[in-house]
Amino acid sequence: MTTLERPHEETAVTSASVRRALARARAGKNIDRREAATLLGARGGDLASLCEVAGSMRSAGLLDAGRPGIVTYSKKVFVPLTRLCRDRCHYCTFATTPGRVEEAYLTPGQVLDIAREGARLGCKEALFTLGDRPEDRWKAAREWLDAHGYEDTLAYVRSMAILVLEETGLIPHLNPGVMSWTELQRLKPVAGSMGLMLESTARSLWAEPGGCHYGSPDKDPAVRLRTIEDASRSSIPFTTGILIGIGESAEDRVESILEIRRIARQYGAVQEVIVQNFRAKPNTAMRSVPDADLEEYLAAIAVARILLGPKMRIQAPPNLSDPNELRLLLAAGVDDWGGVSPLTPDHVNPERPWPQLERLAELSAGAGFELRERLAAQPEYIRAGSPWADARVQPHLRALAEPDTGLAADVLPVGMPWQEAAEAVSSGRTDLHTAIDREGRLTTARGDFDNVFGDWQVLADQVNSLPTGAGASAPERLDSDVADALRAAERDPAGITDAQALALAYADGPELDAMCRLADQVRRSAVGETVTYVVNRNVNFSNVCYVGCRFCAFAQRETDVDAYRLSLGEVGDRVGQAWAVGATEVCMQGGIDPALPSSVHHDLARAVKERCPDMHLHAFSPMEIISGASRMGISVAEWLAGAREAGLDSIPGTAAEILDDEVRWILTKGKLPAAEWIRVVKTAHGLGIPTTATMMYGHVDEPRHWVGHLRTLVAIQRETGGFTEFVPLPFVHHSSPIYLAGIARPGPTHRDNRAVHALARLLMHGYVDNIECSWVKLSPEQCEQMLRGGANDLGGTLMEETISRMAGSTNGSMKTIADIEALAAAAGRPARQRSTTYGRVSAERAEAARRFDTEVHRVVPLSVGFVR
Repeated sequence: MTTLERPHEETAVTSASVRRALARARAGKNIDRREAATLLGARGGDLASLCEVAGSMRSAGLLDAGRPGIVTYSKKVFVPLTRLCRDRCHYCTFATTPGRVEEAYLTPGQVLDIAREGARLGCKEALFTLGDRPEDRWKAAREWLDAHGYEDTLAYVRSMAILVLEETGLIPHLNPGVMSWTELQRLKPVAGSMGLMLESTARSLWAEPGGCHYGSPDKDPAVRLRTIEDASRSSIPFTTGILIGIGESAEDRVESILEIRRIARQYGAVQEVIVQNFRAKPNTAMRSVPDADLEEYLAAIAVARILLGPKMRIQAPPNLSDPNELRLLLAAGVDDWGGVSPLTPDHVNPERPWPQLERLAELSAGAGFELRERLAAQPEYIRAGSPWADARVQPHLRALAEPDTGLAADVLPVGMPWQEAAEAVSSGRTDLHTAIDREGRLTTARGDFDNVFGDWQVLADQVNSLPTGAGASAPERLDSDVADALRAAERDPAGITDAQALALAYADGPELDAMCRLADQVRRSAVGETVTYVVNRNVNFSNVCYVGCRFCAFAQRETDVDAYRLSLGEVGDRVGQAWAVGATEVCMQGGIDPALPSSVHHDLARAVKERCPDMHLHAFSPMEIISGASRMGISVAEWLAGAREAGLDSIPGTAAEILDDEVRWILTKGKLPAAEWIRVVKTAHGLGIPTTATMMYGHVDEPRHWVGHLRTLVAIQRETGGFTEFVPLPFVHHSSPIYLAGIARPGPTHRDNRAVHALARLLMHGYVDNIECSWVKLSPEQCEQMLRGGANDLGGTLMEETISRMAGSTNGSMKTIADIEALAAAAGRPARQRSTTYGRVSAERAEAARRFDTEVHRVVPLSVGFVR
């Protein structure tokens, strides 16, 4: 049962139960759902005691943050980009109809007028607020977007955010409503922060007639939670919150806060939580509903503070309470007033004017607090920089922030070209066009392990909550289960049922031997006896990466001692060197490096082809592709077409890991969901760009995930026919963060390796002919076993391989042709050089590879420059 489906029981509130819960909170003990709901009913003296506990916790948090006694706000302008919306919230006066506005959207000139006047008055934030996807409901919105050349509302939001950054220097804070993971990637490079109010997890408010969100597709609590979680995975400083008094119960409020806490603890991206009180508005369906009661509101703030802890910033809109009530909000645990504008009204609550900043400072001081200005992102995220801010936004943030505190500096914003902003980031290089000769940092290990990879206890809990326990021992299975599955596989290898496939995935001992023999027979009938390989070189052009995959030991921060970036010239040198010793392919991947120009992948492709026009470029993972497309503001199809024009020939199907989000969210932080990997691969195939397919196994996965992953790949292949091979990738655990933290198991067993390769041969029979064995990750003896159990390919000679080596692989990073042939001979098989797409290579290339085979041992990687 999911959290949102958990039945609520009304909590009986008595003075005695409130005091028992208060005693636990005062002692610093955890309070459960029932106790939290009880505290929401505190009144009178009990409420005062509750606020005292919450206020003390808030003060401790400010002390830990290095700004004791400081309450913050952001000086902003409201940019109501459009008041049209496809939702029908019963309390909203912001959303309207096309007949009540002059135009469906503010024009660029109107946006700039607001932003420029705000900059003149010292504002530093531009809050973009708008209705959800109005083009889906209103013809006028669709026509306006079409007439002005925008695909959708979010494309216009992106364009206007860039305009504001470039022309005024104000930092965009984007509130465009529900967004998909892909849309979040499009908007992160143009914003300092984003936000979406959760409001409430109460599904009845959305699903039942009479509920305030009934008829509003974007108010489904599950959809809103997914946006908040996707933004958090993407390392976007994110604002969310709850709305008090819209028909929810006390239990609903607690559940809403706990859902926010869950996401905040897991990803660290929730920068502030708004606790907002309902105010009835005229001319709405809820105009007769009473405003949220003050004591009820104070209790909600205090309980939110206690549940969310001292580090969370708790925000209350100062214009939605009477001035004499603001001291009570501070006493209840508030430490942030949110955005306050000296220019524009609160377009969502236009009947409630902003307090004058001087008056807000005076009222805060009367409660014992100093009022300080901050930026759109909270100070902690400003100081941290990457991965919380895109390289093109960081200079804008730094120009407006005090370097020591991260609070707003006493300066006026100044416009800066958005693309040029990327070139100004840090003292490290921001392009690949100049040589590198930089020193690394003096420390040798990451000091921010916990911050980068999140709460490991949360991860452990996630692993333990997987339905059958990730890494659990296999359930006992009768020999007849495997025997029946093998008989079915003999008749139709790819046509066996999921239950039969799962029985084979758990096979061991004689049953495993029998499955491997069958897989070997299927391999022989499909591709014959020859073991193939490609002569290639692996080029990792940058290992700077801020995605934060928990299994990866390759990724470095810009300041890490092992961080490097190769210039285009250095990449070209490596390509030329590989061609000279007979290579037909260069395999190229890199980290998601925000400081490199958005055109970096296309530039690299051109550099390869300029140096060696006939070299096959096998490059750029789906993660790199979707990141590159997002940074360039174009579709994946457009990006791929541009890459192909620049010289891309095929794509490695890495970043697949396990195509099951249950596992992916444990393995990766901010990495693309399974559906996005599939979308990129299908798009490439549709454009005629072939890809490999991969599966990384042996971490927190189970055999049921292997079966599901292989079935997904087969379904794609049925549709597109674009996979050239399947590459099982055993998890290399030695230096992997998720293993060192005790989350993952120490890689697959030898049984697992044999089972995966054999199972892949059977389930993919008739769809994907080539099953590769990765000598980088498996010992020679293991490779021999895989070649006897379904595999027919040994991949590439590589000449230079970094990713597995940094993870702790001890199987080398280069093989000669003689080495490859020896591996095949050990399995009793001949070997043949192939092209990337399994064709024959030219006589010239084969001769060059043979002639210089011994020279490969003397291919020394060019000096790797380090990023300062």
